[in-house]
Amino acid sequence: MAENENGTERSEEATPEKLRKSKEKGQVARSKELATASVLISAAVAFLFFGDRLAYELTIMMKRGFTFERSVLFSPEYMWIHLTAISKGLAMPMFIILLMLFIISILGSSLLGGMLFSSKAMMPKWSRLSPKAGVKRMFGMQAYVELLKSILKVLVVIGMAWWILGVTFDRILHLSVTPLPASVFEALDMLTWMFLLLCCSMLVIVVVDVPYQIYKHSEELKMTKQEVKDEYRNSEGKPEVKQRIRQLQYEASQRKMMADVPDADVIVTNPTHYSVAIKYEQQGARAPYIVAKGVDFMALKIREVAREYEIPVMCTPPLCRAIYHTTEIGEEVPEELFVAIAQILAYIYQLEQFRKGKSGRPKALPEDLKIPKGFQYND
Repeated sequence: MAENENGTERSEEATPEKLRKSKEKGQVARSKELATASVLISAAVAFLFFGDRLAYELTIMMKRGFTFERSVLFSPEYMWIHLTAISKGLAMPMFIILLMLFIISILGSSLLGGMLFSSKAMMPKWSRLSPKAGVKRMFGMQAYVELLKSILKVLVVIGMAWWILGVTFDRILHLSVTPLPASVFEALDMLTWMFLLLCCSMLVIVVVDVPYQIYKHSEELKMTKQEVKDEYRNSEGKPEVKQRIRQLQYEASQRKMMADVPDADVIVTNPTHYSVAIKYEQQGARAPYIVAKGVDFMALKIREVAREYEIPVMCTPPLCRAIYHTTEIGEEVPEELFVAIAQILAYIYQLEQFRKGKSGRPKALPEDLKIPKGFQYND
């Protein structure tokens, strides 16, 4: 298990934040063996497809290179023109092969870890100049792993070369009796396939190296429990600060709620534990909605504001509990409670008309307002 400089075990997997920061620094899993194998195999494939064309152009170049007039020998300017002319045929196949290798070299390096450009990775690291760090790298675990990989590469390549020579030995001997230029083309074809097979043997190293690099990168990024806690505190904030922020937000919302109580049309109560302030805009299409609600101390404060602004207070425990538990501030009351609320609003309207002398005394509200079963609360 990985340890940090203080000897503390790094037992925790890297957090998303740690992975993000490491990627910004250019620290991602990379496999040099994968990049090398990709380029070598691509080169072998390129020669397999364009080798004939390249060999043909080389043959033409050789013929033209040794065929010229005697006067050319005494004219350096013409020699340069002659060399340029006989080299034109090689330009296209060489350009295609080099372009292919350039693209594969970029893609091969990003197959593991993805495309990444980090300016931080380009900055000089003065810690690498430390002799102590250099000795540690020379005799550390990574140095032994690289040594084992090098030995394995040599053994794999030698083994594959021995097998290829054994399979093609008769064909190689047959080249001595094959007339030109057929022997040249056959030899080039054999060399191309040999090169491809030797490059493919590198895949054995890749299969071993890629999982190791992923494991090594994961181990290097592991964190101690304390580091995880510190990162959580830095990203999420200290619990005391978060608690204080939530408290301030709650107090601000309560102040805003109390400021809306004077706009309410009626206050329904429990009568002691709950209070709910209801507003109904007759000119609008909106159904009755809640402007404030509270329990215990806050319920008492709502009733005090209601008395101060002469807002009717109705003691309807079942309806008050139903509204409190099913509706949040700013939301319309459930449709199932419309009938009960309409009775209360109608009673308040008739009571106001009576006080103004415009109508007789309204009938008292029924003691048992009809509350649907799904909205009945007994707390």
